[in-house]
Amino acid sequence: MKLNPTIIQLLNNRGITDEKDITEFLSEKPQKTYDPSLLDDISAGVDLILSEISRGTRICVYGDYDADGITSTSLMLSVLGHLMPKERLDYYIPSRFEEGYGLNMEAVKHISESGAGMIITVDCGSVSSEEVEYAKKLGMEIVVTDHHNITDKMADCFLINPKKPGNPYPFHELSGCGVAFKTAQILQQKAGLPKSVLTEVLDLVAIGTIGDIMPLVDENRTMVKYGLKMINTGRRPGLRKLIEGAGLKIGSITSENVGFVIVPHLNASGRIEDASQAVKLLTADEGDSCIEEIVEDLLFKNQERKRLQAEAYKSCTAVLDRENPEDFLLIESEDAHEGIAGIACGRIKDAYYRPSAILTPTGSRGELLKGTGRSIEGVNLYQLLKNHEDLFEKFGGHAGACGFTMKRENLETLRKGLLKDMAKLAEENPELFVKKYHVDMELGFENINIAFAQQLELLAPFGNGNPKPLFKLVNVTINDVRFMGNENQHVRFTTYDREGRSIQCVLFSRAADYGMMLYAKRPVDIIGHLECQVWQGTKRLQFMVEKIKFD
Repeated sequence: MKLNPTIIQLLNNRGITDEKDITEFLSEKPQKTYDPSLLDDISAGVDLILSEISRGTRICVYGDYDADGITSTSLMLSVLGHLMPKERLDYYIPSRFEEGYGLNMEAVKHISESGAGMIITVDCGSVSSEEVEYAKKLGMEIVVTDHHNITDKMADCFLINPKKPGNPYPFHELSGCGVAFKTAQILQQKAGLPKSVLTEVLDLVAIGTIGDIMPLVDENRTMVKYGLKMINTGRRPGLRKLIEGAGLKIGSITSENVGFVIVPHLNASGRIEDASQAVKLLTADEGDSCIEEIVEDLLFKNQERKRLQAEAYKSCTAVLDRENPEDFLLIESEDAHEGIAGIACGRIKDAYYRPSAILTPTGSRGELLKGTGRSIEGVNLYQLLKNHEDLFEKFGGHAGACGFTMKRENLETLRKGLLKDMAKLAEENPELFVKKYHVDMELGFENINIAFAQQLELLAPFGNGNPKPLFKLVNVTINDVRFMGNENQHVRFTTYDREGRSIQCVLFSRAADYGMMLYAKRPVDIIGHLECQVWQGTKRLQFMVEKIKFD
């Protein structure tokens, strides 16, 4: 296929310039992957797992309650299930509400009392040094597989993590499920299992990688491409039923479908109640009676999640000044559901374009506040909060998101400190609170056609690290405006260039941002994404609008 020059330019702009790299990036069968044996401790860790299997030890896989943890747990269970009787294999997902993230002492004790002699962690455990020592004290073996930054004392056990200091593995951005998969590769090699054991779990790797918003480049791109193919075979019965129940079609699932539909449904289990049911769904066999029941429950829980999220957003924004928001939004909420606080916080951050945190009461008498924060470009939330670390009982996170627990009486001190920090950042960067749109290039109407739009899909899968190309239409006029939705929150219109060429445009959810300005009949610039859609068998072009710039 002859590539459109604009496609080549897009790749070059993203640092993909070498012909071999371009071929690899666009290939339907990419080859970029790394030898799993380069991961520190992986060979010794797998030897220990196989030794415990041969001894007849009961093994518990310990995961996390988000999509990455759910898929990591399911993957490890699936692979180990080829090596040992399933009655000796168990899993444990901690409660978001009662236990929080990672290993905890009570869980370790419970697992030991249940008869397990070994714990394999997935997507957690790197800094659980005390919990690991406790497990060893109880006579258990433990192997940690994880991908999180190691910001505290490392667990003293076989620890498989690409971010481990001194680790020679060349790619550090694997998801938790990606690390579980690399461990499974060594298990497959050492145990002499067929390679199909690995192929059949690539769908889980794709979901975990996309769900944890890992960059879709390098080795992740390879695994996600093959994983999407596996999803589209529909071979995993529980996943197939969930996809059908959510209104998607097997055979045409994209990374966006995974990120915006499949992942939220899996996450809904842990946000509303118990993520263990999602693991049960993903590991169910064809014909298992539990599948229909779990899918129905996940569909209900996701709707409940949306309702709770809307309620939290409405109640939290009711106390904010939309015209003059503070530069860091610290919002106390007595009734925001803990499981959706992070999503609601993300929506508030987007609406006000300020770093934000929602704080809900916790502790036996509500004497503590549990905070969930999200940040904007240019504000490293982790560093910002670390400046006030002495105010927190617990604290962790990264540049874009964080979590913390604090005494209620420290809130005003934190607020004043953060506002002072933000004032300094705003002084250094006057454009800090202006949302950034990283436009790939200007696009002339002479280049807009179905063939070009279809070639854009060669750049997929899209996501973190490889966003959909963002184009700018320059000096165009708007006509044929039609508002849509029960609250006129969406708008469709036609855009014309100076030669009279046109394209249909759609703006979702933010029609109120522009309102009557859309009728001004004056030249504007429009930023958005070009899509080729199929409607009743006919292909048509559509420009999905992100921003309209009026002079």
